Amino acid sequence: DIDENTFLQDEMAQDAVIRNLEIIGEASHNIERDYPEFAAAHPELPLAFAYQMRNAVAHGYFKVDLEIVWKTLQNDLTGLHAQVQEIRQSLPGHNSTGET
Repeated sequence: DIDENTFLQDEMAQDAVIRNLEIIGEASHNIERDYPEFAAAHPELPLAFAYQMRNAVAHGYFKVDLEIVWKTLQNDLTGLHAQVQEIRQSLPGHNSTGET
């Protein structure tokens, strides 16, 4: 774990977080596009927001606001992770080890 000041000074950490936001956002868009029934059944998942964030960091070029990235990391991703884990456990064929 790193604090905000360390994050704001660590380009490798910034790049890793931004890349993962891009991946999460693209996956969210794919879910909305390819599995609209699933997306509609899980309105608690911020799929549209994740894709908007992906677009902001992917197309922001040199204007990415690292403070917003940090706040997203701290405030949104932990909750998203918990939501995804809860949904995964409710899927048919899922067991307690995480294997399907």
